[in-house]
Amino acid sequence: MSVTDRTVLLAGATSASGLALTRALVEAGARVVATGRSAERLEPLRSIGARVEVADATSLAAMTELSARLGAVDAVLPLIGGWRGGGGLAGQTDEDFHALLPAFDAVRATSRAFDTALRASESGRFAIVSSTAVGRPLAGGATYAAVKAASEAWTRAVAQGFAKAARDAGEPLRAASVVFRAKALDPDSLVPQVLALWDVDAAALNDQVITLD
Repeated sequence: MSVTDRTVLLAGATSASGLALTRALVEAGARVVATGRSAERLEPLRSIGARVEVADATSLAAMTELSARLGAVDAVLPLIGGWRGGGGLAGQTDEDFHALLPAFDAVRATSRAFDTALRASESGRFAIVSSTAVGRPLAGGATYAAVKAASEAWTRAVAQGFAKAARDAGEPLRAASVVFRAKALDPDSLVPQVLALWDVDAAALNDQVITLD
């Protein structure tokens, strides 16, 4: 298998990582659908070959409507991120928490909206970008690590759902849910790992936590 001819949704794709992934996926022969809340910020993605959709990746309603319009989708990667922290536990404000929470909301909304499509694909993939802070949370980054940990737990639950659906149907597992962990996200490390999601059988890939270089 390869990423060629796969339909890949990058949700919240207007970051540097979204641009790098779009370019690499298009060059590899994938059909890329890139979402964002600003048509202007999506324009660079459209110019390199992505289909762009103005849609809020944190909204279940918006993602469900997009899923219905797109039909078959082979991979979904929510890319909404951000960082807030510092000041020890006392410095972890409610404002920081609410600023970071959209990253978790996007994981929930996209996985739920596209679950049926990914399970129907012959090689469905769901992947998130997390942080090594989950493995060693610090007081000054407690809010950030907690949101990332919640996202990882949800993504692993997606993996269990894929496996259970395959068992219940008496079919081989074709969909996989994966966590990428990075200390500091570098698109050059993320891109090859995303392209390699189709190099490994779903049964071996599902529920894996992969640390990026």
